[in-house]
Amino acid sequence: MPKQRITKEMVVDVAFEIARKGGMEKVMVKSIADKLGCSVQPIYSYCTNMDGLREDVGNRARSFIGEYIVSHIDKNDLFRSTGKAYIQLAKEEPYILKIFIMQERKNILSLKDIYETETSPQMAEVIAKGLDISVECAKQLHLNMLIYTIGLGTIFSVSSPGIPIDEIFLQQEQAYQIFMNDTLRKREINNENSNHL
Repeated sequence: MPKQRITKEMVVDVAFEIARKGGMEKVMVKSIADKLGCSVQPIYSYCTNMDGLREDVGNRARSFIGEYIVSHIDKNDLFRSTGKAYIQLAKEEPYILKIFIMQERKNILSLKDIYETETSPQMAEVIAKGLDISVECAKQLHLNMLIYTIGLGTIFSVSSPGIPIDEIFLQQEQAYQIFMNDTLRKREINNENSNHL
């Protein structure tokens, strides 16, 4: 039987599965070779250094998360359900979330840069339309919830034996209400100022 040709895609797939089950620290050339049933040589030919492989696994985690969120959102409650989907991800795929969070973000000089890197440009417009607020207010509300949800998800994914998910959802909902009330208060102030002009 001819030997199987090992491809870079196969190496990344196996590295991702290892990281998904045990964390990035479990991704080693030997463990990848063992899973592929080959020597370490083909792995080294694609991974001149582990940083490149970690970046590939991080990109795969980012894609996985995007697909996961899309499959778990409620189109009738897009904003809230997206936040809940991140928390559900933290419960079901804690290592994937850790990989995503720990992935280096280059050329980030502000929270605005993070927002533009981590979100869909249309999301702020959807939020603005749904809540009847300006796009700028929607971006700030979304950024607040993004920061808060990632923080909650991180706490949730590293807690042992674990915080009940309902407690996390309740905390998330309370934050949403606080941020939302602040956004609506600012909208009222802006409307009053506009009426006085």
